[in-house]
Amino acid sequence: MAGSGERAVRTRARLAALLADASTGALGAAGGRVAGVYLRSGAPGTLRLAVLVGLPGPLFRPWWRLHVGRPFPVADAYRLGVPVVLPNATETMRRYPQFAAGLPFPFGSVHVPVPGRTEPLGVLTVLRPSVADTLDALLDQDLLVQLADGLGEGLRALADGEESAVAWDGEPLSVRPPASRPARADAGRFSWDPATSEVRADDRLHALLGLRPGEFAGTGAALADAVAPADAHRILAALRDAAAGTPPGTPLDLRSRDGTPRLLDLWQASGADTGTRPVSAGGTGTEGRGVVRGVVFDPGPGASADGAADLLPQGVFCLDRLGLIVYANAAAARFAGREREWLLGRALWEAMPWLSGPPYDDHLRSALLTPDPVHFHARRPAGDREEGGEGEWLAVSIHPGVDLLTCTIVPASRMETALGTVPEAHVPEGTVVAGHSLAPLYRPIALAIALTDAVTARQVSAVVMQELLPAFGGRRLAIYLLQERHLYLAWETGFPQGFLASFEGVGLDAHLPGVETLTTGRPLFFESMQQLAAAYPGIALDADEGARAFLPLIASGRPVGSCILGFEGSRGFSTEERTVLTALAGLIAHAMERAQRYDSEAALARGLQQALLPRRLSAHPRVETAGRYLPGTQGMDVGGDWYDVVGAGDGLALVIGDVQGHGVQAAATMGQLRSAVRAFALGDRPPDEVLSGTNLLLIDLDPGQFASCCYLRLDPLTGRTRIARAGHPPPLLRAPDGSTGVLDIPGGVVLGVDATARYPVTEVLLEPDAILALYTDGLVERPGADIDDGITALRLALAEAGAGAGRAGRRSLSGVADRLTATARHATDRPDDVALLLAARRPARAPRDRPPFSTPPLMPPG
Repeated sequence: MAGSGERAVRTRARLAALLADASTGALGAAGGRVAGVYLRSGAPGTLRLAVLVGLPGPLFRPWWRLHVGRPFPVADAYRLGVPVVLPNATETMRRYPQFAAGLPFPFGSVHVPVPGRTEPLGVLTVLRPSVADTLDALLDQDLLVQLADGLGEGLRALADGEESAVAWDGEPLSVRPPASRPARADAGRFSWDPATSEVRADDRLHALLGLRPGEFAGTGAALADAVAPADAHRILAALRDAAAGTPPGTPLDLRSRDGTPRLLDLWQASGADTGTRPVSAGGTGTEGRGVVRGVVFDPGPGASADGAADLLPQGVFCLDRLGLIVYANAAAARFAGREREWLLGRALWEAMPWLSGPPYDDHLRSALLTPDPVHFHARRPAGDREEGGEGEWLAVSIHPGVDLLTCTIVPASRMETALGTVPEAHVPEGTVVAGHSLAPLYRPIALAIALTDAVTARQVSAVVMQELLPAFGGRRLAIYLLQERHLYLAWETGFPQGFLASFEGVGLDAHLPGVETLTTGRPLFFESMQQLAAAYPGIALDADEGARAFLPLIASGRPVGSCILGFEGSRGFSTEERTVLTALAGLIAHAMERAQRYDSEAALARGLQQALLPRRLSAHPRVETAGRYLPGTQGMDVGGDWYDVVGAGDGLALVIGDVQGHGVQAAATMGQLRSAVRAFALGDRPPDEVLSGTNLLLIDLDPGQFASCCYLRLDPLTGRTRIARAGHPPPLLRAPDGSTGVLDIPGGVVLGVDATARYPVTEVLLEPDAILALYTDGLVERPGADIDDGITALRLALAEAGAGAGRAGRRSLSGVADRLTATARHATDRPDDVALLLAARRPARAPRDRPPFSTPPLMPPG
């Protein structure tokens, strides 16, 4: 056992090193600030963050777990098996609005699948500064793919080839990225006389700026050029303003000649000023009036920084990219109410808890991911050492750097110029005065955006499972909907099989938390199973440990149902969490109410469509046909696709069509068109006349919809086939020798648009054992892909599926239809309907064949 444990420890260490190496390599390959690896977890359909480089783990907690079905770039890279590149915030918001809502500041990202033998093992992801477009010299996508491939090989080797063993279920490893330059920090002082433009700098400033004796001209212009040449004009303007009595409200965030960050703080000197303390504008000093004092600070980690920033009059502290304080000056320690030695090496949220949580987490994420400084106000509560009081408002600035974040703290009055005065007596506690953030609302926003695309109760439930559980660390979910004063289970995940059966159909008079939360309208929170059992004696429990939240689903004052969230292990619920969960319940209730209306309409539309689709296809002894219809799995679930086979004189008419849109209206229009086409076909009208007549009928009906259609008239004895189409995808033909191609059929415009439209007729020969395929675009269209690629894929599938047809023991045409629709049948994200109609001529038989136009039963649609 000991040996097994040691092997497990060694394997874990090798895994951690493998993940860390791939992530740090990805930082350089993408010019990124943050990188990580998601791996499959033990929970089906869930990815977990295994390693995070360059960002404190707690700041990324909402994204530790991701469902593979969520509309997130990580999930798409995993499901599709292709890299996803998002150059900037605009593209991110356009393609992944939920992801952008959770990180509301400009950044770009790259997500590369980690390949396995049959499916990806995970995703290598990098967050990086925003760029204008995808043409970015800092992004080496080939190297990223190589890193992902190497990681996949390493993971398989660690798992001894058992890919199912590659999984991660713990918290992510936090890794500090390699430093980009040697650790250093320093500060230097100077004074500037506006009357003579003379600058007097101390030796430390000369050293910081790299100036040798005799190289510094000793003027304001020379100082500005040495400190930050690209921002020299800003420095000179700030010097003049400070001399006039209006120094900058915050330190100037600058970049040195080599691009490293620097801070410049200025204040007007007074006679009593020693150069280390600022005075307010309009001070009463008389000696040296107008002289400006300043400090240039170049931040850096390590013990060598001790005392460097003590020259600055405001609090200064530095954070590494894991959120640990690596430097703090004496003023910062005073603001924190702690000894400086105690602060060093501690996480920000431990050392200064009043700078953690919403919205401050969002500010810190922004500074870690983007190059722009962040400014905001925060209230420091009264400490244990202070007698009474409500604390004070502080102005906080965070200045990004490649390796460090430099943070400054001053009393809010110092921020008048930059952010406006903060009248402390009139600011409610918890209000963010500046630096507006979406962090307190991002979970409701993300859920609201996701729910806009969910229109059925099942889709709403799936969104809640994918959004709510990962955001709050939940493991179990149950949604009950109210019907005729009883609650019925609509969705469950994570509960033991069959456990919820005893609660099915309970009435509103039952003494159960799921019922009482709805009847009272109050959410119920239980921090442990013991607490739940004490409140509801005798209630069946699904676990010994855990916490539960029961949320009422009430929309527009009407009860809709109840939502139950289950958590592993006992836990408390903060006031913020209770408030957010209650607000989310309202969003879910409104979505469910809307979904119930859609479900009712969808049921009506499905019934109408099933009634209109043919239950039997007219047939002929020399012709075999097979049809399939699959409703879409998104939206209203039903559309206007249809197919039919009709006896036409001594031949057969085959038709397939697609009415624009979904729902009852599309199904009704489809029924009218099908009836019209059947009437024309029974009269044995030529294909062009059938489409022209149907076109005029649709225009006369004026339903506000159009339709595509393909119509053909087949002579079963000769195989002569005359085809016309109206804006419909071209048919496919598989010859008896197995060669398969797309028929070049000239077509007219879709039906219902142009009353003068003409539909040319093309004649082809359908040989015995050949297969003709008619289909709608739902079978060949995929989001983001060219329809021609989909038609090519269907052509190749028909060539393979039809192999052996026409010979002894040949595969039936129904089997071919099943194979062609198998992928679409099992897709859970099919946006459109699918219709398929196949026809094949049989070889001539003996005269004892059955009489023409018998009607064998057809496999029910779908």
